[in-house]
Amino acid sequence: MDEVGARAVPASFDDWVEARGPALLRLAYVLTGNAADAEDVVQDALSRALPRWDRISRVEDVDAYVRRMVVNAHTSWWRKFRRRESPAAEVRPEGVVAGPGEGLGADERHLLWAACQALPVDQRTAVVLRYYEQLEYGEIAALTGVREGTVRSRVSRGIAVLRDAMGDERGERDG
Repeated sequence: MDEVGARAVPASFDDWVEARGPALLRLAYVLTGNAADAEDVVQDALSRALPRWDRISRVEDVDAYVRRMVVNAHTSWWRKFRRRESPAAEVRPEGVVAGPGEGLGADERHLLWAACQALPVDQRTAVVLRYYEQLEYGEIAALTGVREGTVRSRVSRGIAVLRDAMGDERGERDG
């Protein structure tokens, strides 16, 4: 392991992918909505990272850098294939990612998942990075290439839509 910034980064690309690949797949799954597309997005990002690994492995936060590559790959994929997408009426239980929303019943998880998938891609990306990846607004702004105020607006609007879909009238607790 090499020390880069405050983090230990595996010396080889293969070691890093073995350690961080599952997290990248989870992120891509939440962004894309299905495992096959998530795998494609991660594969695209990693295939771009491999030839540049000598440089990437020296950046301050390798995880953030490659996570941004995944977000960018998803955005490119979405723009390219958005007209071909045919969303499923229902998410199969075996495809649900463990983690956020675990305390919800199956029906509520399905409703929340459908509401997430209905969000515009920019809002969904901001909400996923904020609440699933637990990034700060400034980090999301850096990852997505927009101003922090835009990120806050996207998160706020996305959460409002999700709360409305879930029948929740409470105000946002996260500041």
